[in-house]
Amino acid sequence: MYNKPKDIFRKRISMSSKPSINLKQSQSQQQKLAMTQTMQQAIQILHYSTSDLVDFLQEQSLENPLISVTIGSDSSDAPPSNHSLVQSSEDRHQAFLEQLPAEKISLYEHILTQIHLNYRDTFLRTLLIFLVDYLDSNGYLTLPLDAAAQTGASEIELLDALTLLQQLEPAGIGARNLQECLMLQTERDHAAPDIAYLLLEESFDDLVNRQWDGISQKYAVSFQEIQAVYDYIPTLTARPGAAYAQILAQSIKPDLEVTVNEQQLDIRSTKAGQPQITFQDKYYNRYKAIEDADLQAYLKDRKAEFEWLKTTVENRFDTILRVGREILTAQADFFLDNNHPLKPLTLKEIALNLDLHESTISRAVNQKYMRTPFGTYELKHFFPQGILQKNGESKGEVIANTAIKAELQRVIANENKQAPLSDQKIVEQLKQAGFDISRRTVVKYRDTLGIPTSRHRKRY
Repeated sequence: MYNKPKDIFRKRISMSSKPSINLKQSQSQQQKLAMTQTMQQAIQILHYSTSDLVDFLQEQSLENPLISVTIGSDSSDAPPSNHSLVQSSEDRHQAFLEQLPAEKISLYEHILTQIHLNYRDTFLRTLLIFLVDYLDSNGYLTLPLDAAAQTGASEIELLDALTLLQQLEPAGIGARNLQECLMLQTERDHAAPDIAYLLLEESFDDLVNRQWDGISQKYAVSFQEIQAVYDYIPTLTARPGAAYAQILAQSIKPDLEVTVNEQQLDIRSTKAGQPQITFQDKYYNRYKAIEDADLQAYLKDRKAEFEWLKTTVENRFDTILRVGREILTAQADFFLDNNHPLKPLTLKEIALNLDLHESTISRAVNQKYMRTPFGTYELKHFFPQGILQKNGESKGEVIANTAIKAELQRVIANENKQAPLSDQKIVEQLKQAGFDISRRTVVKYRDTLGIPTSRHRKRY
């Protein structure tokens, strides 16, 4: 009786179907792109900006003694000179000094120098130096005075030290907030409106929020006087210490140059700032004569590395130049018309014309620049987005957003400043000019251009 469940279980197992195994041989063909290290480097080289490419090639020259990297020069980069070709030694010396970069010091060094020059070695000067350690890069004091009590100084001594700090240059240094920063600058500015400091001190929020009715009644001043203070504020700086930040400005070296001669356009690759790589034949031939298998293998690898690198860099220059020519063809009006209009253009259009992948075009225009007779532009500048016109005379036409933004700026520039146009009114005026866009798009473009609302554009 007790074995019956086991028997039933065995029976169920024996009745269950046995798994079948089918062994078949089949062939399948798949295409996969194996991204080798050299392919990845070639893609990266195309993506590099000129300065990044220079750094990369200089690193390669350190690893490969047969590679030499030089920076190309271009006569068109030389500034015009009215001096004669024969210059005195003093003139040449002065010209050399003028080309030297100005020495930059940090905000901390600038403040510290003033403290040591103006104040004797006292406890008050010690407090001053202590506070300087808590200035941020914009010049604001980040340490509350009550927290500075750890120095053992009294509240009066700390306030005296802060007052002395705020009297140093640049004006606005040592402020604890934006309001105090603006007040410190206004206090020293003899050209400031008479009531500017008073309004900043007592009615700052109402002033910036344009709640001027109460200000006018409280101080018995006109809206025109308040407007003068409101317009004065943007002439001040909210970051007095930023000028001393240790940021090295990177000069732009254009990759392409366009010339216009009697409505004829020409484009070429520039030499200025572009890296040139050469092979050290002298050293190669010297060691090539030595009968050493390991040395010969090393020389062979290094020479192959140079040849690949040179070809890849040349391909980079060639691709950028080809893209530049396509831009020149597509945006000819930009170079020939004094208004410099741009047409909608996509990376895909250029890719189709050149039989390249869209990602290749994206890398070719990234941080690459074109010098023109009227300025230097990043290649991305020539690819404005467009808006499809659904109504009006331009129905079905795609108009570049740069043209719409330019018209938006013109409309606002010509508006009545005492009764500025609302966003809806701007939409209506743009439609009259042939641009059919929504109110939301107007708001977006207005914010992008840094144009305030109609309420903040009003003048009295």
